[in-house]
Amino acid sequence: MAEKKTNPLNEIIFNVVVPSIILMKMSSDDRLGSVGALLVALAFPVAFGGYELLKKKKFNFIAILGIVSVLLTGGIGVLKLDTQWLAVKEALIPGIIGAVVLGSTFTKYPIVTKMIFNEGILNLGLIKQKLMEFNQQKAFDRCLVQSNYLFASTFVFSSIMNYILATVIVTSPAGTEAFNEELGRMTLLSYPVIAIPSMLMMMGIFYFVWRQIRKMTKLETVQIFKTQ
Repeated sequence: MAEKKTNPLNEIIFNVVVPSIILMKMSSDDRLGSVGALLVALAFPVAFGGYELLKKKKFNFIAILGIVSVLLTGGIGVLKLDTQWLAVKEALIPGIIGAVVLGSTFTKYPIVTKMIFNEGILNLGLIKQKLMEFNQQKAFDRCLVQSNYLFASTFVFSSIMNYILATVIVTSPAGTEAFNEELGRMTLLSYPVIAIPSMLMMMGIFYFVWRQIRKMTKLETVQIFKTQ
């Protein structure tokens, strides 16, 4: 049975839009207050991430890191730590994921292989047959390694951009209304500035793998991808 995918619209609403609105509009003392608004705003991505983990009933390293990231943000705000820690945290989470992806390159199972070269997307049996027939298996293995390096680089990009965004936008002391508003603005901007470019990079990697499969196997696109 195919795993049910997370609805991207729900992900954006609960992780980006709702928390940002609460932080920017509800942080004044006559509403939720700076701490109250921060806790309510961060409760949405934590609840959403926890719900997704429970629904899928399987360990998801990236999802757990996302929840930890949100909890760390809350800790920085409630404990009123230096905002430099927020920038470090924002850079650290994608940096850790990138390091794991890079490390997987030196194992038998690069992470990008599981993401792209799998039964749910491609006709693996036919592709492997053609790779063997044209003696291209080793060349294709090198292609997957290159893809994994490229995939790791998307997290390096995310790490750098997260740090820059946090440093430039969040400048007010943690625990204040201004800090919450800046945090909300940063959350909103992170989607077009970081998430969309990273998604485009991932699509570029997928395109690269597809082109290599076509070149090495002489198969047409309709033969490469599963239609149902």
